Amino acid sequence: MNIHPLRSQLYDELHSRPFHVIPSPARVTQIALLCSEADKRAQYEHLKELNSILGCPIDQADQNCYEYDCGSFRLRREKHTEFTTYTFINLDVPADADPFEVTGLTPIPEAWVESIPGEIVAAFHVAIEDARQGPEPELPIVKQAFEEMRLVGSSPQNGDARVWTSFQLHSDGFGRLMVVNKHMSDSQLGRLTQRLMEIETYRLMALLSLPMARSVSPELVRMDDRLADLTQKLSEEESVNEQALLSDLIEMASSIESWRARSTFRFSATQAYHELVLTRLEELREDEVSGHLTITEFMTRRLTPAVRTCQASSKRLEDLSRRVDRVSDMMRTRVELGIHQQNQQLLSSMDRRSRIQLMMQHTVEGLSVVAISYYLVGLLKFLFIALYDAGVPLNKTLATGLSVPVVLLTVWLVTRRIHHHFIKLARKDTIGADKP
Repeated sequence: MNIHPLRSQLYDELHSRPFHVIPSPARVTQIALLCSEADKRAQYEHLKELNSILGCPIDQADQNCYEYDCGSFRLRREKHTEFTTYTFINLDVPADADPFEVTGLTPIPEAWVESIPGEIVAAFHVAIEDARQGPEPELPIVKQAFEEMRLVGSSPQNGDARVWTSFQLHSDGFGRLMVVNKHMSDSQLGRLTQRLMEIETYRLMALLSLPMARSVSPELVRMDDRLADLTQKLSEEESVNEQALLSDLIEMASSIESWRARSTFRFSATQAYHELVLTRLEELREDEVSGHLTITEFMTRRLTPAVRTCQASSKRLEDLSRRVDRVSDMMRTRVELGIHQQNQQLLSSMDRRSRIQLMMQHTVEGLSVVAISYYLVGLLKFLFIALYDAGVPLNKTLATGLSVPVVLLTVWLVTRRIHHHFIKLARKDTIGADKP
């Protein structure tokens, strides 16, 4: 069989990032870092250092998803388009430990964590508690674990778990999530935990464009007013400084294109991340916890307006760019009409000059006929004198006088014939130029 060379890759792609399988209790930490391709290569070398410290060298090449399993400690590194995530899972949790006293980073040297290449966007701890055989943590204990911050909570997966979070940074610089396992298996718990971590990561990635949208908004207002003034000048004033207007339009267009170049990818990424967040929220199938907003309600109330602000800025940039193009077309049309008018005036002036030159040419032709006739009559006079001196019975004065009208008529006819000959040649050239 003729097998497509990408067939194996297409099958492997569906299994490149498998769901976590996490028992409870457990402590999980995820860090998401914005990084370039050079940073990703440096991260791979940095990961080798950790494996050497833990006594288990890497036996794999750099992959989009790398997993390291050391019994009670697991590490996963996933490469995405513009960021990389590290997920640390610590299963060695003391029975009497506070929810965030032990984290996924506890087995990792602090210096190694601080030197990971890239810029941290998301960093949060997940405390997974087991309530299958005993009671779940009481609300005062949960509030204390979140440093008395306002909580967002829900019961996802039809009440098989309880999730608490604050969507804020805590005193250790990390965000916090608590997942209480009530009736879930390890694989179900792993899928739920992964969805929650993706929601938090994609939420922050989606909000990266919000500061840009806020900074571009005043500039868009200024350029919008400026473009309105230019359009009003074009519509109301008959004589405008076209060079100055074109200079303003070029400056405005360059500024808009500069903003578009910086923001197009970021705004498009925001839209994509927001759709991923909404998809993960639907998969949670949340039930409300009395007195608390669910994660979906919180996201809908806070994240969606921010994303719409970014969308509005993106659409406004595109709309302003199109309007500048239309005004530029109007200016070009105005300039072209002015050029056509100048050309028409120039052609009219050339036509007047051609008529004057033609009249002058006819005058010169008349004078040339007289001059040529004068010289020809003079030559004939010498001829008549020579014939008279040779004995030819001739009245040289009468012959000279009679030759004058004959010479004038002959010279005039020859001149007209030459004139008509050149006119025919010009007409032939004009007809030949008009043919395709």
